[in-house]
Amino acid sequence: MEHSLWEWFVSESLLHDWVAGLPTIVLLGLIVVCILFLSKGADWMIDGVVDLAERTGLPRIVIGATIVSLGTTTPEAIVSVMAAWMGNSGLALGNGVGSIIADTGLIFGLTCILATVPVNRFILNRTGWVQVGSATLLVVISVVLLLTSSGEPVIGRSIGIGLLCLLAVYLYVTYSWARSGGRSALEGELKRLSQPRDVWICWAMIAGGLFLVIMSARILVPSASEIAARMGVPEDVIAATMVAFGTSLPELMTAIAALRKGHPEITVGNVVGADVLNCLFVIGAAATARPLAIPPNFFYFHFPTMLIILWSFRAFISMNKAGSFRRWQGVWLLSVYGVYVILQYALNVGGAHG
Repeated sequence: MEHSLWEWFVSESLLHDWVAGLPTIVLLGLIVVCILFLSKGADWMIDGVVDLAERTGLPRIVIGATIVSLGTTTPEAIVSVMAAWMGNSGLALGNGVGSIIADTGLIFGLTCILATVPVNRFILNRTGWVQVGSATLLVVISVVLLLTSSGEPVIGRSIGIGLLCLLAVYLYVTYSWARSGGRSALEGELKRLSQPRDVWICWAMIAGGLFLVIMSARILVPSASEIAARMGVPEDVIAATMVAFGTSLPELMTAIAALRKGHPEITVGNVVGADVLNCLFVIGAAATARPLAIPPNFFYFHFPTMLIILWSFRAFISMNKAGSFRRWQGVWLLSVYGVYVILQYALNVGGAHG
């Protein structure tokens, strides 16, 4: 029986039956292809949105912390919302938390090791606190739910909507900071030599990128879930490593491109903004789509790792009076991420299932 493209897109049973019949090596290949398309689609969105934003005169560091981060976290949001809708709460929550850990521990850690990254007081003394505050708020809410729930704690739709409302406040306040910051907001930025693309080209890139992201995520989620089931690995572990790293590739590519072109302020803003959006946008949207159950290992493993990395980052901002991050700080962040990944596979493969 022939099925339309729309039926393949909306039918959970069709997609799951299809991936269940594929060899593991083919599924791994599908995941790699989907990750590449996710990254390319997000890349198109970033280029289109940034050029569109350039016409407004916003500082690049604020573009990095808001508009670019919205583009690069869209893969995480799509994957998590679809996973939540399909009932994979461990995958949805693990992808958001794992992406925060990967963005700050892996991507920013590597950036600090490979380049001199400036500490821009304008963005980090403001959105830097929002970054660590939103993650801490998520953990506090989760602990309260754990203590007050008779069964498994669940992040409900009302909490998800609340996180999305905080996202709107964050975007508005950051825009207001940029407008009132004057020269301090533009400190260290080089004058753009080329003209932004035409408006219609920007919108075409945004639409085309969004299409690639949605279609790739639609195939990636059931493929990752099927591999997790075959390997005996909890879904949240797969989400926090393979899927989270794959959907964090846009942030990595943005960091590399920004450093290569001499705009490290975009890298800093993008990582900080992506962390905020992973808490408020990704997890908020996923919980709004369907309430998210919190597996037990988040409380003793994923949440503590996230807080260690983010509060370390916050401490480094306060320590770096000279105006730039140090290489050893990047080594520390990267080491925490490495231990996190190793312990997941050492302790969880074949163990408790989320």
